[in-house]
Amino acid sequence: MSYVSIDRPVDGVAVLTLDRPERMNAMSFDVMVPVRDQLVALGHDNSVRAIVITGAGRAFCAGADQESAGRPPHTEGLARPGYALRSLDLLEDVIGTIRRLHQPVIAAVNGAAIGGGLCLALACEIRIASPAAYFRAAGINNGLTASELGLSYLLPRAVGSSHAADLMFTGRDLMAEEAARIGLVSRLADPVLEEAIAIGARIAELSQPGIELTKKSLHAGTAAGSMESYMPVEGIGQLYLRLLTDNFEEATRARKEGRPARFRDDLPR
Repeated sequence: MSYVSIDRPVDGVAVLTLDRPERMNAMSFDVMVPVRDQLVALGHDNSVRAIVITGAGRAFCAGADQESAGRPPHTEGLARPGYALRSLDLLEDVIGTIRRLHQPVIAAVNGAAIGGGLCLALACEIRIASPAAYFRAAGINNGLTASELGLSYLLPRAVGSSHAADLMFTGRDLMAEEAARIGLVSRLADPVLEEAIAIGARIAELSQPGIELTKKSLHAGTAAGSMESYMPVEGIGQLYLRLLTDNFEEATRARKEGRPARFRDDLPR
């Protein structure tokens, strides 16, 4: 049985749905292995210009499945430490795959995003939340650290160090309105999936290499040591598209003519 579905609601946008609502789309390996594999496949599909991740039912993703986690592949014969390391590698690969994709990824957070589910949402470039959504850095409540799957890297960069510390040290629930106020999500919407698809459709109208380079520069800027060392990266991206496409000239013509721009991603030959 597949616990992941893929839909193409509009041209250029793919929706990946975690589809195990009876377990609140928890991170069992029966869910996360196909999530990773489907994301890789979508990344290779050049007709897909934006990807939306959401959950079926009342949850986005409830984090670790403590009752029916399944078994990750290729772990036969491993002792407990080796098994644990391979399991962690697989979950980290899901987060890393989202970050490595050419396309922007939009989290349509329809309900609970707990533990690893919060990490899954944080890995996406854009997060939209339903008014019913809530977030929890759950590890600290389970006698562990709150740091997992990139949380201690991504959360402070999303909301600032003080808000991140508050959430990680207390394990409290962050409700949707507060999440929007502190910047964890960019907006609230009901229905949230329709809003996320509309954002994806807008992205799909724009220059593909422009969007791809913007994603790369966004991530590089987050990790840069200083603005001075990073600004040449931005400049090179701008020059690359300015010299190799006619998109700037097309945007100028379109504004003068009062019409939408029709971008091409190569020069006329």
